[in-house]
Amino acid sequence: MQKGLSPRQLQMIAIGSAIGTGLFLGAGGGLAASGPALAIVYAVCGFMGYLMLRSLGELVVHRPSSGSFVSYTRQFYGERSAFTAGWLYWLNWATTAVADATAIALYIAWFGRYSEFVASIPQGLTALVVLAIVLAMNLVSVKVFGELEFWFAFIKVAALVTFLVVGILFLIFGTPTGSDTGLHLISENGGWFPFGAVPALLAIQGTVFAYAGIELVGTTSGETQDAKTVIPKAVNTVLLRIALFYVGSIVLLVLLLPASAYSESESPFVTFFDSIGITWTAPVMQLVVITAAASSLNAGLYSTGRIVHSMAMAGSAPEWAGRLNKHGVPVGGIWLTSIVGVLGVGLNFIVPEDAFTIVLNIAAFGTMAAWAAICLSHMKFVHLAKKGVYSRPKYRAPLAPVNDIVVLAFLAIVVVMMAFDYPVGTYTLAFLLLLVPVLIGGWFLVRKRVMAIAAERQGYTGEHPVLAASQYVEERGRGSHRYDG
Repeated sequence: MQKGLSPRQLQMIAIGSAIGTGLFLGAGGGLAASGPALAIVYAVCGFMGYLMLRSLGELVVHRPSSGSFVSYTRQFYGERSAFTAGWLYWLNWATTAVADATAIALYIAWFGRYSEFVASIPQGLTALVVLAIVLAMNLVSVKVFGELEFWFAFIKVAALVTFLVVGILFLIFGTPTGSDTGLHLISENGGWFPFGAVPALLAIQGTVFAYAGIELVGTTSGETQDAKTVIPKAVNTVLLRIALFYVGSIVLLVLLLPASAYSESESPFVTFFDSIGITWTAPVMQLVVITAAASSLNAGLYSTGRIVHSMAMAGSAPEWAGRLNKHGVPVGGIWLTSIVGVLGVGLNFIVPEDAFTIVLNIAAFGTMAAWAAICLSHMKFVHLAKKGVYSRPKYRAPLAPVNDIVVLAFLAIVVVMMAFDYPVGTYTLAFLLLLVPVLIGGWFLVRKRVMAIAAERQGYTGEHPVLAASQYVEERGRGSHRYDG
């Protein structure tokens, strides 16, 4: 792969990866179901995400890798664990791609109020066209991805900043329509927990999905110039971004309109701008929301392409899935995700009203599996460092391994709550249980090839998570054998 991502692009990707469909669309349903308490949920989940990201940041500084946490899982727990972690993460982003394509289709359908032609377009067809366009952009080169993601992220960050500024001004000086704003909108509509604590707790799984993608900075490290300097800077800004963009936005939304004004079928930001009586603001914000979903879809294809490439080089995925084109793009992995994305888009034809919720729950579980793999890998790294096997870098996760234990306990609680979220959460976990025999069967199918490659690679870790066997033997013969432990 090529070092095609500049510090400018990486910083904006790090900012944009934490702002996606979960906030722009999912927050509407969260506010309607749990009320202002959603801000507290976002704060708690965001802090857990930050603790996880600090652990990943230390691992990346220790050894940059496009295989990200799958590579670290392999290093510290072996091939079978890496196989499981890799495929669960792939499932996460494959279903997220469906969620994002579905969200874009819903956003475009919103314009049907202005055009009969747009209203007549099937939701599934829109999702399919969007997936094809983003796929084409991802296949060109990492520079194209980086520049595209830079501007996607810039637009949605600028839109959120605009909302925050306009919202604060309306709080101080009043809205154009003269509607009430302020804390009394919370106190007069049931307080912070108008529906009790249970709906707020159940909102956690959707909120975790909202933070899906913040671990993307680890995946980009293998294609980032001077990753050991740039990655820590990107990670360190996450907490501020979470407080400002997520928690700040949710609090401002409930200070400007009652939580009951929002719905799961429309972005809360569009709802707000539609309420102030300026006709052009809502369509403009809807276009921004489409950009945010396209950004998430773009990042998902990028991420899975690199993860599947890493797995293919290790033997855990089909060999063709590890193919690179002449620009260093892992086209095999990207195509694999896109094929599943096309199948998932079929939900938009079958159950268009439930498609987003179904894939959101599956993706949320995949996100939690990724966070757990990162924390477990970091715990093992810290444990081995204490024994003198590794040297911890200057950039370290705070209070390790306590931070990892806290995140793992949080994730376990979320899974339990998901089981009690009947019917969607319960059915989602039941479906995911079916993956257990699939993963076991898959491992037995590939384990001989995985172990053969691992044996030839034994003792080597480098900038890339694994090397193809022939390349490793060739480098070893030239005396370039390296070990970073």
